[in-house]
Amino acid sequence: MVLKLLRRAIDQGPPPARIPDGLRIYAIGDIHGRLDLLDALMFRIEADERARSAARTQIVFLGDLIDRGPQSAGVVQRALEIAESGRSARFLMGNHEEVFLKALGGSLEALRFFVKIGGRATILSYGFNEAEYEALDYPELLDALIARVPPEHVAFLQGFEDRIAVGDYLFVHAGIRPRVPVEEQTGSDLRWIRSEFLDFRGTHGPIVVHGHTITEDVEERPNRIGIDTGAFASGRLTALGLEGGERWYLST
Repeated sequence: MVLKLLRRAIDQGPPPARIPDGLRIYAIGDIHGRLDLLDALMFRIEADERARSAARTQIVFLGDLIDRGPQSAGVVQRALEIAESGRSARFLMGNHEEVFLKALGGSLEALRFFVKIGGRATILSYGFNEAEYEALDYPELLDALIARVPPEHVAFLQGFEDRIAVGDYLFVHAGIRPRVPVEEQTGSDLRWIRSEFLDFRGTHGPIVVHGHTITEDVEERPNRIGIDTGAFASGRLTALGLEGGERWYLST
């Protein structure tokens, strides 16, 4: 009898991960300056909401709104409008926002690194033309950038979170360090970690939903779900939908 129960438990596997009843979440992957794709995905999310039963909906942005794509300033503005619209929306700090804010805080070293990782597109989106950008040295560029980024954009980005836990899921930008309690995770790991997290096959407790590392399609593993489908280059921006024990995907 005990052996039969054990076999049944093995056959059935663990119960599906869940979020609290009455809540629906849409988690959006790395946007990287593609305002066109964000608008298209929000349209699909709204259509998906209308097709489902009533629920309290929350949108979670996994970070990296900026860099690489051509409309970073527009993406930040649209995200700010969503936050101020009355919709329930939460925003995670990506590694690109982290470096941008350090540069805006006056760090020339951060500005140089920002340009290296795709920040040139963000700078141009804040009203610089190509000739002006090329003519300025780094100190001049830093002063001009600080003057042109609206204070409300800076304050908005500064309010982004490190991690969001809901039910059996943990939302972060890049990942977490295996075997380290969630409350002890560092901001550096949450925004920058790769192989140590991606290659780990054990349990993290909650299922970790993340962006940061580009994959051709959604990468769904027993311990994590990666939804960075390289929007800036692929044209595919992806969202994960969650409700109860259900899980689905939307993309442009």
